[in-house]
Amino acid sequence: MTRSGLGPLSQVALGVLVLSSLLGCAKHPQVRSGDLPVKRVVVYRNGVAYFERSGTVSDERVEFQLREENVGDFLATLAVMEQGGHSVKAASFPVSMAEQQKDAPDPQLERALQEWSGEKKDPRKLRNVTLELDGKKHDITVGYLAETPLWRPSYRLIVGKGGEASLQVWGIVQNQSGEDWNDVELALVAGAPIAFESTLGDPVVPQRPIVSDEGEVIYAVPEGGSTYYQEQAAPAPAEAPAAEAMEEGAGYGSSAGGMAKPSARYKRGSVDEDDYAADKATEAKPTAPPAPAPTMATLGPRDGSRLAQVEVQSGATRYEVPHTVTVPDESATMVLLVSQKVPGAAVHLFAPDPGVPDSSRHPFRVARFKNASGGLLEKGPIAVFEEGAFLGQGMLSSLPVKAEAIVPFALVRDLAIETTSRWDQRDVRFYAVRSGMLFVEQDQATLTTYKIQNGDQEPAKLLLRHPRSADARLHNPPAGTEDNLAEHVAYVPASVPKFGKAEVKVEERRPVQMNVAWESVEARQAISAYLAAGKGTPGQRKALEQILAQAEALAKIADGEAKLRREQQELEKSTRETRLSIEAIEKNAAAGDLRAELTGRLRQGTQRLDQITKELVELGLRRSEVEVRLREARQSLEIPAEK
Repeated sequence: MTRSGLGPLSQVALGVLVLSSLLGCAKHPQVRSGDLPVKRVVVYRNGVAYFERSGTVSDERVEFQLREENVGDFLATLAVMEQGGHSVKAASFPVSMAEQQKDAPDPQLERALQEWSGEKKDPRKLRNVTLELDGKKHDITVGYLAETPLWRPSYRLIVGKGGEASLQVWGIVQNQSGEDWNDVELALVAGAPIAFESTLGDPVVPQRPIVSDEGEVIYAVPEGGSTYYQEQAAPAPAEAPAAEAMEEGAGYGSSAGGMAKPSARYKRGSVDEDDYAADKATEAKPTAPPAPAPTMATLGPRDGSRLAQVEVQSGATRYEVPHTVTVPDESATMVLLVSQKVPGAAVHLFAPDPGVPDSSRHPFRVARFKNASGGLLEKGPIAVFEEGAFLGQGMLSSLPVKAEAIVPFALVRDLAIETTSRWDQRDVRFYAVRSGMLFVEQDQATLTTYKIQNGDQEPAKLLLRHPRSADARLHNPPAGTEDNLAEHVAYVPASVPKFGKAEVKVEERRPVQMNVAWESVEARQAISAYLAAGKGTPGQRKALEQILAQAEALAKIADGEAKLRREQQELEKSTRETRLSIEAIEKNAAAGDLRAELTGRLRQGTQRLDQITKELVELGLRRSEVEVRLREARQSLEIPAEK
């Protein structure tokens, strides 16, 4: 027994783990045939399995006994393969119409009502299907689909040193067919082909319309009609003959005829070792320390040929178990499918989860590894081990070939993280000119700051799972950032010294198009940058240069007007206060000097106000002139957006 308590795994790594699970009283098999035993089972992830029964037959017929609930699926998917000719004449089965009356409901509707009410067909009731043969000796194989509990994956990841880990993939199969699977070829498919429940075994008599002959009695007098006389119009030109029109479109909707050839039986193979070796060559190869005795990191089968062979066919991953398997009825079998070295390690990941409140401030411990198995890894539980110790459990999502998995299995409280975000606008760019209107593009920036504090005596490295907008881009992300567009997240690396702090900033920018005034600051900046970059045709550049000159002139006029109006407001306030002061000392004879000073100040203010009014009028006239020139320059200008 090792420190982890997993010593028995070394004894079952090369074999099959059979878990007995008696799930109820005995029942009839789904399909029974005394002549053809089950030789092959392919289990899918959608509640069905493909069965093959094989044997040598010399009789004139082969009998199958089926549960009533399995007849439809059997008839809909029955396939007969044989060597030495075509000996199958027909497949017959009895149908009882005793209970099928004219006024009986549609059997499909009745079936739906039974399912809705929870009623199912009696599993003890059997129906016979007979294959009629020619009586000669033949090696025959019969394939069909039947309902079967889906197979379920289970994973083990043993994290080593130097960025390498050991991955084990187990498949759990349950036999609820009603018969033992003795020495069958077993295959597990990580995929769910379309498979529907068929009712071909149920008799269906559709309702037909009733036609009666009631004679030719006219029950109502028909009403007549009239039309107005019109002059004869000139004859229309002759149209093309219908034959020519048909000839022009003769090829429409045509297709090659003929029946589709049946696909060959799945070919067994192995992982493309050349592709995998090339991938491994591009990765760092850690030096493994000498290990005199087997440990968890070296746990695995001694004979690799005993593992399942992995193939990807028609987009589905297929695990072919190379040895025969026996699965008794009403029991489960766990088969070791994959055991191999993969790039992987246990790291920290900050990914707040609503189901774990403390994860908003503390990171998870996660297992990160690459799928080098050559096939799809289905969703399933995964147990993580390291240096002879159990670290935790997590749930692996569906992982395509060569993709990387990040599976949280524990929460780390030695690291505390605080997140803040702020919004801003950045970088105005020329976008387009449409109908004399200018459109610019501006970035709406979101800056997220992660403040990390390490309370451990060891330096920490972690990944920050940064949720990002689907229509935004990362602007100058930290080195090593992995942008996952499919999941709308980015994984940002961070390092924190022992008992230290660190700060990581992630900026996202989302471009937004908007219409702005030609004389605005944004417009002048965008046009200046557009011209400086040498973009546009000579005619467009000339028009933009004129527009920019007029826009800058308008901006100067606007600044001058604003400055004069501010001065005007201040002088009006000052002269109003001066008048009030003069009125207050008007009857005071001793305040003659002060009155004279105030009167002079009022005179100067009034003169300046008159001058300001004159300048404002002049600027207004100048502004009107420039606006007319600007309108003329942009009137026929059209610049499309860059692709």
